[in-house]
Amino acid sequence: MKEIKAVIRPSRLLEVTEALHRIEGLPGVTVLEIKGFGKGRAKNAKDKIVYEMVEFVPRIQLEVVVNDEMADEVVNVIQKFSHTGNTGDGKIFVVNVEETVKIRTNERGKDAI
Repeated sequence: MKEIKAVIRPSRLLEVTEALHRIEGLPGVTVLEIKGFGKGRAKNAKDKIVYEMVEFVPRIQLEVVVNDEMADEVVNVIQKFSHTGNTGDGKIFVVNVEETVKIRTNERGKDAI
């Protein structure tokens, strides 16, 4: 199993989630509103937020856990629909998931996602 975490622009959320909805068998997506900064430290960002003298940029984080065979498709969809070609488009992280447990049923592994 793979966990895919993507940090994207808020303005791209609708397009990305609509495209993810079209993936057959996708178990679900968690969406979080986050803020942070990259190499540019948000200095020239139009949408920056200043908190305690530190500049941040608002972003969306998507999280999804999928079977290994679905990971490439999910990554490709996120990359395609979040891309603007401008600095700050975001990042996608893919990590191995050792175990998953569904709390309600105690199902484990692939059955839990």
